Amino acid sequence: MKTFSLNIRGRLVEFDRPAVMGIVNATPDSFYGASRVAGAEEVARRASAMVGAGAAMLDMGAYSSRPGAAEVSETEEMARMECAVKAVRDAVGGDIVLSVDTFRASVAEKAVGEWGADIVNDISGGLLDEAMFSTVAALACPYILMHMRGTPATMQTMTEYSDVLADVIGELSRRKAQLEEFGVADIIIDPGFGFAKTAAQNYRMLAGLDAFGLLGRPVLAGVSRKSMFTRELGITAEEALPATTAANAIALERGAAILRVHDVEAAVQAVEVVSRINQQPYV
Repeated sequence: MKTFSLNIRGRLVEFDRPAVMGIVNATPDSFYGASRVAGAEEVARRASAMVGAGAAMLDMGAYSSRPGAAEVSETEEMARMECAVKAVRDAVGGDIVLSVDTFRASVAEKAVGEWGADIVNDISGGLLDEAMFSTVAALACPYILMHMRGTPATMQTMTEYSDVLADVIGELSRRKAQLEEFGVADIIIDPGFGFAKTAAQNYRMLAGLDAFGLLGRPVLAGVSRKSMFTRELGITAEEALPATTAANAIALERGAAILRVHDVEAAVQAVEVVSRINQQPYV
């Protein structure tokens, strides 16, 4: 199993097994309806339940990135994120690792610099806000570098690759090098399942997930209830937990260090089972 460490506000946090990151969406239109929460009390309840179920990290979102989602102004995202981050910190305390899912440097700066978040999770890999890399460097916080092309509105028209695995690794490698030039040390790699990828390309990346280890950083797998299951299997997001759990187990076997999920308990159990399979020697 992959072990890794992160510098969280000057404190070295070590993970001796893959971490489960619970998704908390402070949005009215995320693709999976059951993940949506509104208001500080509901956010706090969801966060507390996820931590109680074994989440080592939480990821707060205030802007839906699903294809066709409505545009959210910077002011609206800022207000939603501030409410959510503060509610989570009040509910679960300062020890839980808290990530903010935003591509706006201004939101990242406030969330980490003032409201108590620890990690910036940027779906665009710095492509949608040229100030993001310098902002993360100034904040000295871990950064989740995700692969995407275009914007959430255009990304599914940008799925041409010579070899999706090699091309995505190459594009991430170049962005990682730019981050390192800014002095960002703690980088987490996210292949970007569902972002500028066809279903077949998503499965190709999952099958070859271990290749992302070439980048020398912890790898995050975020496949929870996505269309790579719903469209291919003819099911709804509400019915996609079994497929998600199967894919999470495969991701763990192929070196994932973090699972970003809607369903913490199922993911924690997957980590436990895979951990036991990998224990040696067998009795």
